[in-house]
Amino acid sequence: MSSTNKMKIKKGDEVIVVSGRDKGKKGNVLSVNPAARRVLVQGVNMVKKHNRASAAGAGGIEEKELSIDVSNISLIDPKLGKATRVGYKTIEGGQKVRFARSSGEIID
Repeated sequence: MSSTNKMKIKKGDEVIVVSGRDKGKKGNVLSVNPAARRVLVQGVNMVKKHNRASAAGAGGIEEKELSIDVSNISLIDPKLGKATRVGYKTIEGGQKVRFARSSGEIID
C-alpha cells in the first residue's frame, strides 16, 4: 500500500455498494478515512447502538451507520446511473479532474 493512501472516492459522492450484506444500496458519502481506507455511507451498514442513560441524556437504542471498506463500494456514473470505475485526466486548462471510465463523463 502506498504511503499517501490516495482514495478516488470523496465526501459527497453518490456511491453504490457492490458487495456485502447491503449490496445494491445507494447513498452519499458522509466522511472518508484514507488512513484506514474506509468510508461512511448514508443508510448503509446500519447497526443498533445501545446507550446507557447519563446526565448528558437519556439512554436507549439508536441506529447509526458504521464505516465500510472502500473496496466494497463503487462510484455511480452521473450519465448512466450505474457503477463505474474512476479515472483521472488533465483538461485543457491544466486542471486534473476525475472522470467515469464507463461513459467518460467528468465527475468533479
